[in-house]
Amino acid sequence: MKKVIYSVAVAATFLIVACGPSAEEIAKKEAARMDSIAKVTSDSLATIEAQKQQMMQDSINAAMEKMKQDSILAAETAAAAKKGGKVKPKKQEPKKPEQGTNQSGAGGRGGNADQPNKTGAAGRK
Repeated sequence: MKKVIYSVAVAATFLIVACGPSAEEIAKKEAARMDSIAKVTSDSLATIEAQKQQMMQDSINAAMEKMKQDSILAAETAAAAKKGGKVKPKKQEPKKPEQGTNQSGAGGRGGNADQPNKTGAAGRK
């Protein structure tokens, strides 16, 4: 009886070991994983490089616009100096708030914070 039990145990051990992936399957799986990592890395590097190029182009465009504005201002100054007058630099006006916005915080009536609130209990007669 002991021989039969030992034989069954040895056979079961061989079956369990034989059911696992082979060395070739493990190598294929590892190669696929490494290829996936390499693809993601190259895609990330390409994206970063494209962002760098875009930032450089934006910087160049901003510098060119600044040079253009400085050149216009210099030309205006030179023209005014030639005429004998003084050039006042143009000031940018602050943006005005849009109509209908509530900036006073007075019960929904924009700009009328001095008026009493007639809808509350204290305003009733």
